[in-house]
Amino acid sequence: MAHVISAAAPLSLTARIRRTVEGVLEAWALHREYQRTYNELDSLTDHELADIGVRRSDIADIAQQHVYGK
Repeated sequence: MAHVISAAAPLSLTARIRRTVEGVLEAWALHREYQRTYNELDSLTDHELADIGVRRSDIADIAQQHVYGK
């Protein structure tokens, strides 16, 4: 039977809080970028969207791909 020993020291409470806050701030920044991208595309007319080859129904998917790469 093999045992794995972790060499990493456990994070202090301050480090865990900092990591959590950084994660929340990063998620918030990504969401703002998604909203900005979505709003910019949504503000275009149907003719302008057609000129760039985008259907209005694809705006959310395009914004998500742009920001999250999914």
